[in-house]
Amino acid sequence: MVTDHTAGSGTPDFTVEDVTVGRYAHGFGVTGDGRSFAFRTVRSTLTLEIYRPDLDTEVPAAEDVVAVAVARVTDIDLDDERSIIALVRDLIPEAVPVGPPQPLEASTVRALLGRLSAVIEGM
Repeated sequence: MVTDHTAGSGTPDFTVEDVTVGRYAHGFGVTGDGRSFAFRTVRSTLTLEIYRPDLDTEVPAAEDVVAVAVARVTDIDLDDERSIIALVRDLIPEAVPVGPPQPLEASTVRALLGRLSAVIEGM
């Protein structure tokens, strides 16, 4: 199912290409500026991930996420497609940009390995 959602300007704010309702509601689509997004519900939280615009794959990886928004779903009907789409609509402009994943510092790894070797030697 493809559904365009527009503001007063007549141009689509976003397009929902697929939505699955229910306790584990999820789906995906495209923002008004052409970036792909996906959302999923885990427990009582819906997480929206917006991906970089130059994706060359159909299955984005964690490093492709450029913005994230999170919302509680305790006050919406997860069995109603319109309610889920409305929440996604509200979350798109609220998505917070994310930076690149931070590598684990060598000193932290070295300290962990040192402690592990001390435990092994003590056995």
